[in-house]
Amino acid sequence: MEFAYDGRTQEWRERLLAFMADHVFPAEPVFAEQTAAAARSGFPWQRPPVVAELKAEARRRGLWNLFLASHPEGAGLTNLQYAPLAEITGHSPALAPEALNCAAPDTGNMELLAEFGTEQQRAQWLRPLLDGEIRSAFCMTEPEVASSDATNIATSMERDGDKYVINGRKWWSSGAMDPACQILIVMGKTAAGADRHRQQSMILVPRDTPGITVKRGMRVFGYTDGTHGGHAEVVFDNVRVPRENLISGEGTGFAIAQARLGPGRIHHCMRLIGAAERALQLMCRRVTGRTAFGRPLADQGVIQDWIAESRVRIESARLLVLKTAWLMDTVGNKGAHTEIQAIKVATPAMAEWVIDRAIQAHGAAGVSQDLPLAHLWASARSLRFADGPDEVHKMSIARRELRRYAP
Repeated sequence: MEFAYDGRTQEWRERLLAFMADHVFPAEPVFAEQTAAAARSGFPWQRPPVVAELKAEARRRGLWNLFLASHPEGAGLTNLQYAPLAEITGHSPALAPEALNCAAPDTGNMELLAEFGTEQQRAQWLRPLLDGEIRSAFCMTEPEVASSDATNIATSMERDGDKYVINGRKWWSSGAMDPACQILIVMGKTAAGADRHRQQSMILVPRDTPGITVKRGMRVFGYTDGTHGGHAEVVFDNVRVPRENLISGEGTGFAIAQARLGPGRIHHCMRLIGAAERALQLMCRRVTGRTAFGRPLADQGVIQDWIAESRVRIESARLLVLKTAWLMDTVGNKGAHTEIQAIKVATPAMAEWVIDRAIQAHGAAGVSQDLPLAHLWASARSLRFADGPDEVHKMSIARRELRRYAP
C-alpha cells in the first residue's frame, strides 16, 4: 500500500481542516452551553441548535456523507481515502461526525439499508437518513443475555399473517433517545429451531409503532452520549409491523450484523486516533506552560516519556488502521476480518492510554467539564466492549493463528 495521501485525499483534508478551524472548534463552547441548558430544561438528549447550524454549513461545503465508500450519495471515497478524514473528525467527536452526517449509529444503519434494503425500504428510510432529516436507532443488545454472542439474542419476532409480532427487551439501543429518531432496526429470533446462526433476523420498526416503550436512557460514565442519539432501554410488547419491513429475509440477521459491524468498527478506530492526537496536543500545551517544583512540567523525564510513548502508540495504531482500510478496499471486509478485529483491540487501548496521560498532566482540570479529555476517555474506554468486546476479538484472532501455525 502507498503511505502518502493521494491528491484527492489531500484536497478533502484541507477542506475538512478549514471547516474544523472555522466552525467546529469555535462551536464547542456553544455546544457545551446549549447541552447544559437542554439538560436543565429536562431534555438531556435534545440536539443543541448549533448542531443544525454546523450540518447546514457542512452540507453547503460538500462535506456530507463522506463515509459512504460505494454509494452515489457519498463522496466516492475509498475506505483508505476516508480514514484520515474520519481521524480529523475525531478531534471533536461530539460535533464533527454528526455535522458531516457521519455519526453512529446512523452510518451503520445507512450502510445496512444501502446494501440489504429493498427499493421501498431505501426510499422510505435511507433517503431521509442520507439527507439528515431523521435519525435512527440500532436495537440488538439485551440485558438478560450475554449479547457479545449474537446468537444469544432472545427477542422474538413471530409471523402472524402479513405481520411480524415482536416481543422482548433491548438496552443500549443507540440512537433511540434522540427526538429525531423515527426508525429502529431491531434484531430478533424468527426461527428458534434453526441453525444457531440462522435463527436471527432484522426488521424495520417505526419509532411510533404501538407497543414500543422507551424506559430510560442509559449513560456512559455519566454522559448522555447525545451525539449517538443516546442509548435507550426499549421494551417491545406485541409490536406489530408489516412483513415487508423485514430486511433481506428470515435468518439473515447474524450475517447482516457482521457486515454492519465491520465498517462501524473501523470508523470508530479512525476517530479514536484523532481523539488521541487531540489529547496529545493538549498535553504538550499544558506541560510547556505549567511550572511545578521550580521548572516546567515538560522538563520532567516522566512527562517526556508519556509524550514519546504517546507518539509511538498513535503512529502504530494509525498504520494498522490504514492497512485495514486498504485491505477492505482491495480484498473486501471478509478478507480484512482479522485486521478489523486487531484494530478494534489495539486502537481503543491506545487512545485510552494516551488520554489517561493527558488527564494526569492536567491534574483536576483533566477530569472536569472545562476540557474534552474526560469525555474522550469515557468514549475510548467504552469501545473496549462496544461492537464486540476485546476478549471475543482476541479469541477469534488466536484461533486463526492456531490454525495457521499449530502442527
